[in-house]
Amino acid sequence: MPAIRPLPEALISQIAAGEVVDRPASVLKELLENSLDAGATDIGVALAEGGIKQIRVGDNGSGIEKDDLPMAFARHATSKIASLEDLEQVRSLGFRGEALASIASVARVALASRAAGAAHAFAVSTEAGSIGATEPAAHPAGTVVEVNDLYYNTPARRKFLKSDATEFAHCEEVFTRAAVSRSDVALTLRHNGRVVARLAPTDPAQRIAAALGSEFAQSMRTVEANGVLKLSGFAGSPAYTRASRDAQFVYVNGRFVRDKLLSHALREAYRDVLHGERHPAYVLFLEIDPRGVDVNVHPAKIEIRFRDPRAVHQFVFHAVVKGLAGTAAETPAAVASPLAAGRSIRPRADQVPLGLAQPVASYTAMFADRRSAADLALPSATLEDPNAPGAPPLGFALAQLHGVYILAQNQQGLILVDMHAAHERILYERLKGALDSRAMNTQKLLIPSTFHADRVDVATVEEHGSTLNQLGFDVAAISPFALAVRAVPAMLAEADAAELARAVLRDIREYGASRVLTERRDELLGTMACHGAVRAHRALTILEMNALLREMEETERSGQCNHGRPTWFQMSLADLDKLFMRGR
Repeated sequence: MPAIRPLPEALISQIAAGEVVDRPASVLKELLENSLDAGATDIGVALAEGGIKQIRVGDNGSGIEKDDLPMAFARHATSKIASLEDLEQVRSLGFRGEALASIASVARVALASRAAGAAHAFAVSTEAGSIGATEPAAHPAGTVVEVNDLYYNTPARRKFLKSDATEFAHCEEVFTRAAVSRSDVALTLRHNGRVVARLAPTDPAQRIAAALGSEFAQSMRTVEANGVLKLSGFAGSPAYTRASRDAQFVYVNGRFVRDKLLSHALREAYRDVLHGERHPAYVLFLEIDPRGVDVNVHPAKIEIRFRDPRAVHQFVFHAVVKGLAGTAAETPAAVASPLAAGRSIRPRADQVPLGLAQPVASYTAMFADRRSAADLALPSATLEDPNAPGAPPLGFALAQLHGVYILAQNQQGLILVDMHAAHERILYERLKGALDSRAMNTQKLLIPSTFHADRVDVATVEEHGSTLNQLGFDVAAISPFALAVRAVPAMLAEADAAELARAVLRDIREYGASRVLTERRDELLGTMACHGAVRAHRALTILEMNALLREMEETERSGQCNHGRPTWFQMSLADLDKLFMRGR
């Protein structure tokens, strides 16, 4: 038997499906693109069990002729290109002729269609890649594709799918991308029989408001640039930022793409006006000669290459900078709207102006049991004598330097402490102990902290509520686009609850709940500790600084922060004498 032999056609299709169909959302993407390419003006999507059980997409597009129906499931068969010249200037969303064949190899698929002007409709179905006979059907003009039991014949692949809620969230993202790209098309989304979204044809701005929410719509700035290239759309105000990239939509010739070149150009455009590690929001449409962009990079068709990347980068960069110009001093409606709605917004610690920072009220309480009331009544000189019998190793605090470092004196000389790094290590060790002993105390928030979330984060909360509870959180969905943090770990009560919850959700979303609590546990707890640690430029009292020093002395590995950097340095009196050349 020869060592090299051709693979069976069914296996070839399943291998191809691995690149095109990784979850229900990718199936929905391909079907929506087919409907849009067919010129549909009304598209209905119905999902069952997150799309795992069923994905049904119906449209009023041009339809498929009876004799062409079986070819719709053939690999590399398409009506969209016919030559190399066509491939070099693709104008349609689909063109590879792989999608339906790949989907049919891992699901049960039925297709019914009535071509424009045809008197009758016809249907064909497939199972395990085998195409059935073409039969008459009752169907209006257009096409409906029904995909059932995804991965029924490849159970190993099915095990990699997430919960129904998570898979539906990914499908909803795909639906939103299509809705944002084509405001002239009516779109309806149903899940388990319930209407989730019904979008009528409208102008782009109204469609964006309906699909992405009024807060983004109120913040967005118009972007318009014309030349050899054309860029249009909307860029969110620098005051409207997100913790993730969930509100970043870029389309090239109508195709949603994720391109590093464009991402870099947009990141640079926002660089001087964006705060910290926040992410901007935008919906942008780039029109370019199809011969100037290669869309045949990956079967999923979400990656592209530009023939003149530098020119594209500069064009997009300058267009967005111009669109954002003059907006930094403005207060968009999106910033004021939560207050108008009666919701309370807590400023982040790093937004507190220098010199106006509030003392960390609970910081002293955290260490209150370290010193008795009688001790607190003693004169400070007695308490802070570094040469007194039994004086602690790290001595006593003298002052705070630039809101970052604690200066303390001990018997040997001067101690310099990075207060954030030291507190981070303390919290990290305490969090580890609490989680290991299943004794993570929680602190209910007087006013729940609400924040905008994408659909996958909402699904993550619904799917992994028990994991969040185990970590000390109570988070609940209050709408399809918002979450409320009702409780946080007690030792992190002074952290920004929304930012803390976002960070935890990011890890659970990326790595899964089981990994987060096992092999990724230390990384997650380190992130939580960083959010909870006292921030730089926070004014601490002498009592609070001394409380931190005492806790450092009782915490393992307190000499390094969670990232391996030192938390304190000792300078002996001899070292100081050398600096000032004393005794010479």
